[in-house]
Amino acid sequence: MYFPGAGVEIDPVMLLLMGVVVGVCSGFFGFGGGFMMTPALNMFGLPMPFAIGTDLTQMAGSAAISTMKHRKLGHVDVRLGLVMILGTVTGVEVGKRLIMYMEDLGNVDLVVRYIYIVLLAGLGLYMFKEARKSAASKSTVISSGNTPQNAPSWLVQKVRALNLPPFISLPVSGISRISIWVPLGIGFSTGVLAGLLGVGGGFIRMPALVYLLGVPTVVAVGTDLFEIVVSGAYGCFTYAMVGRVEIMAAIIILIGSSAGVQIGATATRYIRGANIRHYFAITIILAGVSVALKQVAQLFGLAWLDTTAIYMLLGVAGGMALLIAVMFIRAKSLAKKDTLDIRQ
Repeated sequence: MYFPGAGVEIDPVMLLLMGVVVGVCSGFFGFGGGFMMTPALNMFGLPMPFAIGTDLTQMAGSAAISTMKHRKLGHVDVRLGLVMILGTVTGVEVGKRLIMYMEDLGNVDLVVRYIYIVLLAGLGLYMFKEARKSAASKSTVISSGNTPQNAPSWLVQKVRALNLPPFISLPVSGISRISIWVPLGIGFSTGVLAGLLGVGGGFIRMPALVYLLGVPTVVAVGTDLFEIVVSGAYGCFTYAMVGRVEIMAAIIILIGSSAGVQIGATATRYIRGANIRHYFAITIILAGVSVALKQVAQLFGLAWLDTTAIYMLLGVAGGMALLIAVMFIRAKSLAKKDTLDIRQ
């Protein structure tokens, strides 16, 4: 299928399949999937500014559908999301202006890929280490015969203790009092990433909500998606104004992701928060490796490695989506069995 704005041809089936698998991951992990979708669109042939603008467009629609599902499950802290949005909108504009500046300089693809590699590798390794440590800690407590406690970490306690008025309470997230500047700052910094990298900022914001604010994982997932609706919509608007959105590509992807988010969002009801963080870390580490392979392929002109990078990224998204679907079916089946046993 030919896309006249970017002047490239892309197989619509690939776009549809990518939409489905990223949709499953999006609904489960609480991100827009931009750190997978934007590099994928770039690998498929879209120039980076078009890949960013197109992904932000489909992301807004996909996140809206997923947010409605999480809202029904009680996983959305609307007050927290609205506060972060104030910082996000400003951040997206800053990120977009940086992209336009780098596009004029002619090195935008190179810079964006290096930023992706550093962020994905660093965050992924940290979350993987934390998830394993958390799982080991809970196993030790349970084996000792005590009940696991969810006390806030020292970092969460420091952040919540910031004495900088005005203050707000976030009962859905279990926070009685916190400086409003904390969620505003998180919103702004992830907004810059949204505009700069073509992501909803979820792969940074969801961990920030968990590790800085101490928000429960499932609430962080739902609230992050709620915030992505706005950042994605604003990003879509600002990129469309400079002609960097392929609307038909976005629609095709959204059709696939609309189905996928239903599975991912519902799966969070049956899977523990620590496991969600663990699989999240694995996903972004592997995504970072695929982007690194793409960069090496371009530097040395290795066409075979470039193809490998594309299929690895698709494999990461597809494999994780399949794993989530299997875990969901298995957990739901066990829950149904337990219900029948109780009734009997």
